[in-house]
Amino acid sequence: MGEDLILQRLKEALSAIVTDHQLGGESVLVTVEPLSAAQAIGRPQRQDFPLLEGREVMIEAEFRGSFGQAFTDRPRGFEGSLDDVQRLPLDKSDNRAILVSTLNAVACHLGIATGTRHCRDEDPEKCGTEIASRLFRDFGRTRIGLVGFQPAMVAHLAERFGAANVRCTDLNPANIGSCKGGVGIEDGRTDTGDLVAWSDVLLVTGSAIVNDTFDEIYEAAACGEKALLVFGVTGAATAALLGLKRVCPFAR
Repeated sequence: MGEDLILQRLKEALSAIVTDHQLGGESVLVTVEPLSAAQAIGRPQRQDFPLLEGREVMIEAEFRGSFGQAFTDRPRGFEGSLDDVQRLPLDKSDNRAILVSTLNAVACHLGIATGTRHCRDEDPEKCGTEIASRLFRDFGRTRIGLVGFQPAMVAHLAERFGAANVRCTDLNPANIGSCKGGVGIEDGRTDTGDLVAWSDVLLVTGSAIVNDTFDEIYEAAACGEKALLVFGVTGAATAALLGLKRVCPFAR
């Protein structure tokens, strides 16, 4: 695919939207701000979601009354035009998060993407059940590779498919080496390639777009003819604009 191809395609998609809808002028403002855990996810009963543990933060972009969110480990506020967003260099994760959340907000405003805000309260728990059921219905009992730890998802995938048929990688050192629902959490820096090769179906967090690991995963999945689905709100516009499959049943 080439280096950072997904991010480049997203920047080109935003440029095309700005041109087609004449949205780049200084009078159009995008406001991005970090959200507290309670604002982003509410108060779920389970307390081990990444948002609640504080390693990742959700930022939210607002564009003409529509909202788009993205996970990042380097949150910062931003206010400017869509032209300003297009000029941001993408070598830093905070700028990538601003681009992705802004594109989510704009795509929501134009009806290109839906579900651009995180589910809340007990919906994240129900999400794990729903996704496991959908995958079992669509693929049968198969090997599932989860890129990006989501506790309810790991638990329900292991319950539905059997823990031996589920693997998960993550970038958070606090999770790596732990066992969740009978599934060992592996190192996303070193073990994701092996996970992709092992899996029949891949569930990849949209956060991989912001942390700049998505290209490598996508390319490996395509070469191995693996089914790939993006989960979470971060990947809403990316999936819609680039024709990727996305599963996020309770996003708002």
